[in-house]
Amino acid sequence: MFRKLKRRVKKKTDYYQRLGLLKSKLPRLVVRKSLKNILAQVVEYKPQGDHIITSSISKELRKYGWKGGNNLPAAYLTGLLIGLKAKKLGIKKVILDIGLQRSVKGSKIYALAKGCLDAGIEIPIGDEVMPIEDRIKGKHIENYAKLLKEKGLYERFFSQALKEGLKPEEISKHFEEVKKNLLENFKE
Repeated sequence: MFRKLKRRVKKKTDYYQRLGLLKSKLPRLVVRKSLKNILAQVVEYKPQGDHIITSSISKELRKYGWKGGNNLPAAYLTGLLIGLKAKKLGIKKVILDIGLQRSVKGSKIYALAKGCLDAGIEIPIGDEVMPIEDRIKGKHIENYAKLLKEKGLYERFFSQALKEGLKPEEISKHFEEVKKNLLENFKE
């Protein structure tokens, strides 16, 4: 009992939210993000403790050719990857668990959920919170790169992507290539 109270006091767990998610009796799509990565796990409740069925982290996208860093397109691709893995394991429906993270319309969390939906996993979520297609593909990054090129700040802001060999003004093309690689690897 003390352990639960301790997690509530430290603001690590919202037990009212968790109880609501567990009452659905569906596996949870747990999404956690950091500055460098975004993590997705399909988790099933067991009385002894939660059981992770499958997981995916944005670092895994490198195997499929991703060079674009940790951004909205990477979140979508991570969602697509976890969705394809879950589908392969026979999971058809999950419920989104964002934990204590703030729910922001069009954020990485919802880009990941959109990727999972596009993989064929059913998630009870509204379309109004999903990012628009142009942002998922990285068009906003391309526009920003073009703007910075004019101002002479291009190399400073995109040094990591340039070091990887990716031109930020071509990120939507790169996104489509990686998405195609992911889908080909998980063909049935």
